[in-house]
Amino acid sequence: MSEKNNSGKTTARARVEAARAAEAARQRRRKGLIVGAAAVAVIVVGTGVGIAVQDSRSSSNAPYVAPANADGTTIVYGNPKAPNTLQVWEDFRCPICDELEKSAGPAVQALADNGTYKIEYHMATFLDGNLGGNGSAVALNAAAAALNEGTAKFKAFHDVLYANQPEETDDAFNSTSEMLKLAAKVPGLVTPAFTKAVQDDTYKGWVNKVSDAFNTSGITGTPTMKLNGKQLTVFSSSGAPVTAAQFTALIQSTLAAK
Repeated sequence: MSEKNNSGKTTARARVEAARAAEAARQRRRKGLIVGAAAVAVIVVGTGVGIAVQDSRSSSNAPYVAPANADGTTIVYGNPKAPNTLQVWEDFRCPICDELEKSAGPAVQALADNGTYKIEYHMATFLDGNLGGNGSAVALNAAAAALNEGTAKFKAFHDVLYANQPEETDDAFNSTSEMLKLAAKVPGLVTPAFTKAVQDDTYKGWVNKVSDAFNTSGITGTPTMKLNGKQLTVFSSSGAPVTAAQFTALIQSTLAAK
């Protein structure tokens, strides 16, 4: 994500530095803070910065309806028979995910489209708990409705969500009208079935399962990327995301080292 130029808004670089300071404090407190029933972990990892919440409260009360084209709690984009797998963990409200998407996103998709790998998306909604609101979950339900229309529709809507991501403290995604407005940017996506699924929160039960899968995955921050199980370093030590060209070179070198 390009740094925000709007006056008074925190830059992505400042958020990285703040997360580093928070991690140092967390280490001093050993296991981190316990807030209510949730254990909060703030980390800086090679793939970015994330604040993950392991929430012990049950979220399984909603009826479970999985969208077509879902692979359990995973969304697969690209040729399922591709020889390699890129795993991606992200949250639609995550500003660092947005930063990486805007920098390397075209290359991430191009390498899936040319068959180098398939992408397995593992989505999270922990930022709703960290920041307040329900935007991550509402956006993921809408993304599930897009997935029900096809994997290409999901990917296009995924990209639109990041292109229009609000400030992380702004719960603007917590709006069905906003989801439908953004979905209109994807040609052919807004069908009667899609609209009903967004308005009725049809995939809430599936969203809960996806969120639970993230919380038990051992992944403690977003974005995280792994190629064939090997974690990729897609941010520099200064917090800058890799460019599209750098990402392509990273994939090539990682595959060559197999």
